[in-house]
Amino acid sequence: MTTDSKTVLIAVAWPYASGSRHIGHLAGAYLPADIFARYQRAIGNRALMVSGSDVHGTPITVRAEDEGVDPQVIVDRYHAEFVRQWDELGFDWDLFTTTGTDNHHAVTQDVFATLHEHGYIDRRESEQFFDPEADRFLPDRYVEGTCPHCGYDNARGDQCDNCGRTLDPVDLIDPRSRLTGATPVQRTTEHFYLRLSDFSDRLKAWLESREGWRKHVLNFSLGWIEEGLHDRAITRDIEWGVEIPVEGLGDGKRIYVWFDAVIGYLSASKEWAQIHGTPDAWQDWWQNDEAEHYYFIGKDNVPFHTIIWPAMLLGYGGLNLPTDVPANQFVTFKGGKASASRGIGLTIGEALERYQPDALRYALAANFPETSDVDLTEAELVRRINEELVATWGNLVNRVVSMTHRYFDGVVPEPGDLLDADRAVVDSVDQVLVDAGEHLDAVRLRGALATLLTGAQATNQYLSDQEPWKTAKTDLVRTATTLYSALQAIAGLAAGFAPYLPATSTKVLATLGLDGSARQPAWKRAEVRPGSVLGPAEPLYAKVELPEDTD
Repeated sequence: MTTDSKTVLIAVAWPYASGSRHIGHLAGAYLPADIFARYQRAIGNRALMVSGSDVHGTPITVRAEDEGVDPQVIVDRYHAEFVRQWDELGFDWDLFTTTGTDNHHAVTQDVFATLHEHGYIDRRESEQFFDPEADRFLPDRYVEGTCPHCGYDNARGDQCDNCGRTLDPVDLIDPRSRLTGATPVQRTTEHFYLRLSDFSDRLKAWLESREGWRKHVLNFSLGWIEEGLHDRAITRDIEWGVEIPVEGLGDGKRIYVWFDAVIGYLSASKEWAQIHGTPDAWQDWWQNDEAEHYYFIGKDNVPFHTIIWPAMLLGYGGLNLPTDVPANQFVTFKGGKASASRGIGLTIGEALERYQPDALRYALAANFPETSDVDLTEAELVRRINEELVATWGNLVNRVVSMTHRYFDGVVPEPGDLLDADRAVVDSVDQVLVDAGEHLDAVRLRGALATLLTGAQATNQYLSDQEPWKTAKTDLVRTATTLYSALQAIAGLAAGFAPYLPATSTKVLATLGLDGSARQPAWKRAEVRPGSVLGPAEPLYAKVELPEDTD
């Protein structure tokens, strides 16, 4: 477990404000980031967690055209939905903003202009798809067709949702315009390009120096470089996005979304600093060699965060590169990749209607796709909630608090002489915090949660062995010692579960007479003092039933 205070940036993927997000997104990027940030604060580190709604993605303009409304209408609708759901889930953002702010536009234009000045952006003519019926050029997502890698027939011009490969529209087999269904033709247009190939050697050396990265992230990134990095167009023939700060292309062109979205991590840090009246504070995270940067994304975003964004940072100069990119793999549902655009997977809103926020957090965290894709069913969510969260952790807290009320009027009893078993259960929880902390330091969030659950199981076993409900009839001092020891163990476990279960962990600690306030260094077991009056014994979680509409 970390002991020295660090400055840590938690940079979280920017969701497109084009539709409701599903629990695959939640498990893939957003919930892991919140858990990690909460842990960093608990061990005393200065953690800054930033993200926001990506308002420039072509999925937004596609939806706006489908509905016949201005793109801003779509943005406002879904950004408000995201914020509401983050609040309900208990997310502890430092800033969740949008890429539509004046600040983000200014920072993006500064990065663009600086890279251009340094010679890493140039202007070129290229052949791009044009819809002859709509009489307009087609941005990547306006082109659909068959993926050349896996044969999926609804691949988009920027990416295949089935195999996760990044594409260019010209890669597609049998391309078609999303606007009219017409077969697009290639016409000459002029755009600015990021000279990504200039960074091949530096990026390869940097990636090869990374230690502790997930194998699929590192192997995929190095594979990209081995295949040869291609310069990429960073502007498009669109009128929705950040204006280009360099003249020469004329009207009707904007900076493309994949270039400006990653800059959001920097712009959000600057916006946070401005909001707090310390406009230079962002430098503590971005220009401090000791600061650490963690990027929470899904694996389909890996190259943007391990190759393209680091190249932009190297070209700009003076800004920190990622410390780790712990990208999760895909959550699938009945074998299909979760996708908001294709309606596959439970939306976050639907899930919150069915499950308590902390219960949903637990069930998803227990299934994080950290090393391989996870095919998630609602039956698995229900099983995790009922068999682990309710039956193991919730039941442990409720039975110990209830017995303390029953036998000692809700007052933490003074223990008698401690037996080896009493000391062992408390010591085991202390070790659980150490072991779980090591997992969390390495961004093994699923392993940390499993470790905490073993601590709860061991404490339940201790109660079964000591049988305080029986000793209460023959040896009340022994009962007092057992419950006292169990309450100490629960206090430690509540501290460990807090990053995963923030609302109910705060409730547990308050029941024990302890402070569970957010953002206080608390990765340790606090003592539950004899004589303290416990709060009421109330169930933390309710058992859930498998929804009737589930196969």
